[in-house]
Amino acid sequence: MIDNQRHIFVIGSKSIGQYGGYETFVDKLTEYHSNNSDIKYHIACKANGDGHMDESKLSGISNAKKDSDGNVIEFEYHNAHVFKLSVPNIGPAVAIYYDIVALRYSIDYCKKNNIEKPIFYVLACRIGPFMGHYKRQIHKLGGVYYVNPDGHEWMRAKWSAPIRRYWKVSEKLMIKHCDLAICDSINIEKYIKEEYDQFKPKTTFIAYGSETTPSNMADNDPSFTEWLESKNLKANDYYLVVGRFVPENNYETMIREFMKSKSTHKFAIISNVNDAFLNTLEEKLHYKNDPRVCFVGTVYNKDLLKKIRENAFAYFHGHEVGGTNPSLLEALGSTKLNLLLGVSFNKEVAEDAALYWTKEDSNLETLINKADAMTSDEIEAMGQKAKARITDHYSWQHIADLYSKVWNAD
Repeated sequence: MIDNQRHIFVIGSKSIGQYGGYETFVDKLTEYHSNNSDIKYHIACKANGDGHMDESKLSGISNAKKDSDGNVIEFEYHNAHVFKLSVPNIGPAVAIYYDIVALRYSIDYCKKNNIEKPIFYVLACRIGPFMGHYKRQIHKLGGVYYVNPDGHEWMRAKWSAPIRRYWKVSEKLMIKHCDLAICDSINIEKYIKEEYDQFKPKTTFIAYGSETTPSNMADNDPSFTEWLESKNLKANDYYLVVGRFVPENNYETMIREFMKSKSTHKFAIISNVNDAFLNTLEEKLHYKNDPRVCFVGTVYNKDLLKKIRENAFAYFHGHEVGGTNPSLLEALGSTKLNLLLGVSFNKEVAEDAALYWTKEDSNLETLINKADAMTSDEIEAMGQKAKARITDHYSWQHIADLYSKVWNAD
């Protein structure tokens, strides 16, 4: 290796800074380490397909390299080396293919550039059956293989039974071969230790992070006021949800229960909607008949998104599969009143700084009616508790510092 930097190859994020936990994580980790000369990140991203990297949505990229067709294939961002890889459209297996291609690229890059002691940090447990082979290659380089187990991929509703079985086997093998499992939730770390006790996995807990700093936008900033007007919304008069449009995030329950409630507020849904799932929800719920339910598209302007969160009456969080979810942390850091699905992961993060609901019929409806009746002082108190949870346990600076210690542990 030419320099004394520790090279970290991050594999498994589709892109940087777009919707999704890993995409947010990679963006923030590279940002908070952008001035750390001891660390050099190499980030794999998808060049095509679902969730692919669109560098035009990032500000501050440099040193872009293009292929013969004029497409950007590499660039620098937050002093990280970002490389884009094309993947064929092969259905559910595309995620496995993508991780393997990214891992091969990273190993070859280390060989070509004489990089010593690289760290390969694989996000999620998709390529377990192949990790024994690649771990041997990594160790030959003098490197190590770390994994972030994420949540329970094998429980996600979108997968068929055979694919779920694959994810469970893959998780087992990813943990068996890893040199370290970095768990983003105390509950996930406990599960990994108990479920795979036969491997005696080495683990550590590092959560995702968030911020409590307010948006740079003023209340009367045209970007915000025009967005509200275009969506027929008013400040402090809408419930909000931001996240991936997938069944296990419980959009169906949230929309159904909101429609049953007496709320006079609106329900704004910011997501990259999936037409098939949207049509299914319409068939089941007929939400288009309720003018309070508003699908408002995507928002990639980070300051605007923060302003939208700050001015929500309340925030819904329906994620039930996974560890510490970034959209939950962002909500706790920005929105005063948060209504969360009462699963262990969410309770671990928010503790008494949120209200909790279940998927039982009318449970969330009752909670929405209760929230609507809360006084401004009660809501303000919940907001102060929520911000304190982020400041004390989930600040990005704190998370970045913990990762820096892990990268330099040896």
